[in-house]
Amino acid sequence: MADAPGPPATSATSGDLGRLLAAKEIVICCGSGGVGKTTTAAALGAMAAAHLGGKVLVITVDPARRLASALGLEQFGNVETRVPPELFAEAGTDARGELWAAMLDTKQSWDDLVRTHAPDPATRDAILANPLYDNITSRFVHSHDYIAMERLYDIHRSGRYDLIVVDTPPTRNAIDFLEAPERMADFFSSRLLRWLTVPASSRVFTLASKPFYRVADRILGSQFLEDIAEFFLLFQTMYDGFVERSRAVTRTLADKRTTFVVVSTLEPAPVREAEFFVDALAARRFHLGAIVLNKVLPEWFTARGTTGVAKRLAGRSDALVTELPADVAAGLGEPKQVARVLAEVGESFLNFQLVARREAEQRAELGSRADVLAAVPYADHDITDLAGLLELGDELWRER
Repeated sequence: MADAPGPPATSATSGDLGRLLAAKEIVICCGSGGVGKTTTAAALGAMAAAHLGGKVLVITVDPARRLASALGLEQFGNVETRVPPELFAEAGTDARGELWAAMLDTKQSWDDLVRTHAPDPATRDAILANPLYDNITSRFVHSHDYIAMERLYDIHRSGRYDLIVVDTPPTRNAIDFLEAPERMADFFSSRLLRWLTVPASSRVFTLASKPFYRVADRILGSQFLEDIAEFFLLFQTMYDGFVERSRAVTRTLADKRTTFVVVSTLEPAPVREAEFFVDALAARRFHLGAIVLNKVLPEWFTARGTTGVAKRLAGRSDALVTELPADVAAGLGEPKQVARVLAEVGESFLNFQLVARREAEQRAELGSRADVLAAVPYADHDITDLAGLLELGDELWRER
């Protein structure tokens, strides 16, 4: 079971975030859509490879390929691919370790899972050749979530990487991601699976069930029913392996070597999602290592003395213009227009200051829920390459 969360934190330092990643083997980044979760996961991985050393893997469960372009990878799939070391050099960083990346391929991962758990080659081949196999495993409820957890578990158990950073789907889907192992184990012991396997395992039906199979046979065809029954009967032979692995995956999530990083902005909807997920982690006793807040207003909006200056600009702009040196005033143009601009600047600053103070209150409240709270200000450009990821990482790593 994961360790209990440490003492509250109200700000992040490089030591805080650096020590967190150095002490963990799995970091799972979660958050609602559009808050910079994928980019944050990549930045954490890049900075860990650059400063902590070792082999670092960033794996995305989100099907979006934004991570590939940011890491400069042309081919990006189920097989881990190393980010070229020269990209670090081009970004002005001498990386101590290696950065690798992968994106989940659901079909390939299911095939690998069947090969691992099938009791013998004949059963393995029969499952992979079953006409329903591809359709069911691709459309099965939580199939993608479960296989993602399996893939994470398999990579971690291999010991190939010192740190694995996982980019998950948007928050409420990430809850499915967390619950997928338990749900798969429940399915393999469910009444539904036993019912589905009855036609192939026994031809003796109760009188009540016969009409159903007669109707189903006329509508779907006997071959279709037999294919379904055969598929699930073959799948049931892997029951012990699936259940054992599902429980092992759940133990891995709760292990003290695993931590979660919740990424959000301070807009109302993302904050609610973040709080929802923080509560979900606490209910499962999973370790919340950090909360990362993106697009936060700079702290200088709340600095002492700024309010008075802004109020003077907003309320006394006419007088301020008359106090300007003659040569300066002459170069600015019409005094009334200058006064209007100064007043608007002051009003705008006061409005931003109000938002910044509200954000500071939210940050303090959220900071009490995690070991580390990191805030990243608005960027004046999009992050499209490794240099941008390392720049974002510097913000996360920076001494406060």
